[in-house]
Amino acid sequence: MSDPQPVQPPVADRREQTRTHHGDTVVDPYQWLKDAADPDVLGYLRAENEYAESRTGHLSGLRKAIFGEIKDRTQETDLSVPVRDGGWWYYGRTEEGKQYAIQCRVKAEGDTPPEVEAGVAVDGEEVLLDGNVLAEGHDFFSQGIHDVSPDGNLLAFGVNYSGDERFTLRFKDLRTGELFADEIEGVFYGGAWSADGSVFFYSKVDDAWRPHQVWRHVLGDASEDVLVYQEDDERFRTGIGLTRSKGYLVIYSGSSTTTEYRYLDADDPTGEFAVFGAGREQGVEVVIDHQGDRFWVLHNKGAENFTLGWTPVEDTTGFNEVIAHHSAIRLESVDAFADHVVVSLRRAGLPRVALLDAEGRFREIAFDEPLYDVGLGQNPDYESRQLRIGYGSLVTPPSVYDYDIDTAELHLRKRTAVLGDFDPADYVQYREWATAADGTQVPISIVAKAGVEADGTAPCLLYGYGSYEHSIDPYFSIARLSLLDRGVVFAIAHVRGGGEMGRQWYEQGKLLHKKHTFTDFVDAANHLVAAGWAAPDRIVARGGSAGGLLMGAVANLAPERFAGVLADVPFVDALNTILDPTMPLTVGEWEEWGNPLDSAEVYAYMKSYSPYENVTAVAYPSILAVTSLNDIRVGFHEPAKWVAKLRHESPESDVLLKTEMEAGHGGRSGRYDAWEEEAFNLAWVLDKLGIA
Repeated sequence: MSDPQPVQPPVADRREQTRTHHGDTVVDPYQWLKDAADPDVLGYLRAENEYAESRTGHLSGLRKAIFGEIKDRTQETDLSVPVRDGGWWYYGRTEEGKQYAIQCRVKAEGDTPPEVEAGVAVDGEEVLLDGNVLAEGHDFFSQGIHDVSPDGNLLAFGVNYSGDERFTLRFKDLRTGELFADEIEGVFYGGAWSADGSVFFYSKVDDAWRPHQVWRHVLGDASEDVLVYQEDDERFRTGIGLTRSKGYLVIYSGSSTTTEYRYLDADDPTGEFAVFGAGREQGVEVVIDHQGDRFWVLHNKGAENFTLGWTPVEDTTGFNEVIAHHSAIRLESVDAFADHVVVSLRRAGLPRVALLDAEGRFREIAFDEPLYDVGLGQNPDYESRQLRIGYGSLVTPPSVYDYDIDTAELHLRKRTAVLGDFDPADYVQYREWATAADGTQVPISIVAKAGVEADGTAPCLLYGYGSYEHSIDPYFSIARLSLLDRGVVFAIAHVRGGGEMGRQWYEQGKLLHKKHTFTDFVDAANHLVAAGWAAPDRIVARGGSAGGLLMGAVANLAPERFAGVLADVPFVDALNTILDPTMPLTVGEWEEWGNPLDSAEVYAYMKSYSPYENVTAVAYPSILAVTSLNDIRVGFHEPAKWVAKLRHESPESDVLLKTEMEAGHGGRSGRYDAWEEEAFNLAWVLDKLGIA
């Protein structure tokens, strides 16, 4: 009996199209893959899926093992720590065998939260929404808005069944359990009730998926809804919310570099919104919250890392500085409570939470670990003397603390259970610093199983992002344990373009400085080798979305450095996308990447790093590109085009494309489905590291 013939990779048709900008004509043979309605496109994606499955079939047992490890370590029947809001305690719970969370509440009796235990019925429990019921009959389900009216009687919620993040807004009477007939399509995340619960405000998206309108809705006929605000500048996105005090409705309008607010007394929902302060000023970003007779204000005018102060409610054009700008401290947000203000900040590459009390005393909440991730949790009670905080690290599972403002004590309310024989002491975390080509010190967070030595033999998964001032802080992952327990070192390269080291860190990794993001990542990989944390031939790189752009760029820049590249929903056709203002999000992205339509310099710079543009006939590392058909943030066509070109230019390279046909930017929606997807990815990583 002859051996079976090896499965051949799909070959995408070459249908040449040309583009010309700034005198540069480019032939693009794979632009046709952009059309999701084309049967040939769908056929190609399915063929790629079949090929990916055939090439990874030998990993099916490992995938099942990893899925089982994730499942066995997860407390499937669980519930969150209750949060007090008005006369109710709110919480979410999950049940074994069910994909989605169930949102619940119980009546508040005094100030003590109810005694709740996973799997045990709570007396008086009311189910607000059961995601499993809402998802019935659908392959995908996600929820957008989830907002209870101030009196606790009504619930506004959004549902989506495709992954394209355009939600249908519905309303539920929590007193009777009945749904109202109102259904509003094309609604974005976020919304706000008026103080009396008579009006709900929401935002809608345009054809480019830009939230551009704020509407006012009174329960009944949605055709009577009133357009309150429309943002006509295509760089800006808009939305609405409530201040923490619930005293003011606030319309936010912002681009990557500029913000503007409008505000209205929440007791007067049909009134006119007033512009906050001096209004829109290019390059000036503002964060506000209300407290009593003042608004607290963070802004960056003349203060790169932001300054904090307040302005009177009756005249928001003034500013009384309380915390001055500091070159080593990035102030990120302000949250006002009745008697104190919480400031979220970043110092020495880590997030921090600090308290500013009524007497002007400033104290930072301290934690013992050298690396961690911390931030405010849910704190809807404006009068509370307990501050809910979320905390975790590379070795500490997600934890919920209440910080007592009067005693300065931290009380652990819940730490996510990791079942089995997990012990945080079995793992160690480190901070290393790589030296970039220009001398910049780039932080790297590292975690490994205790006993793994820095002797130059370990396999390593190196993660990176580096865009939009988004920081990838040291976070815990149950799925990651399946790597660590097999001897893999996990590292995060905190490259420029992110926000880990302050605003300047971001500025040095955007626009005409974007290449720092890519070279920092390669320098981090080289440092891990030099420091002994990674074997030279056993590093797999991983990143998603804009981090997927990073993956494509480093595959071109240093293909010999990586044994594999895992690119999740990767932004790898960046230049073509940013050249097309009809594409979702493009115009608003010009402040991040530059406008290659108007600037020959930007065009040439983007063309010099955009992964798709720079694929050549070199030997690439093994590449797995994972995408979703209904992804509105990074179109599926970007990795599809990239993979097609990689195959054509470097036919001997090992390249796979896997497309989720019923999902959006975040992948599959159910938790078990998500675990299966991650098990597929991790099995591939282990295979490329030689330990499958």
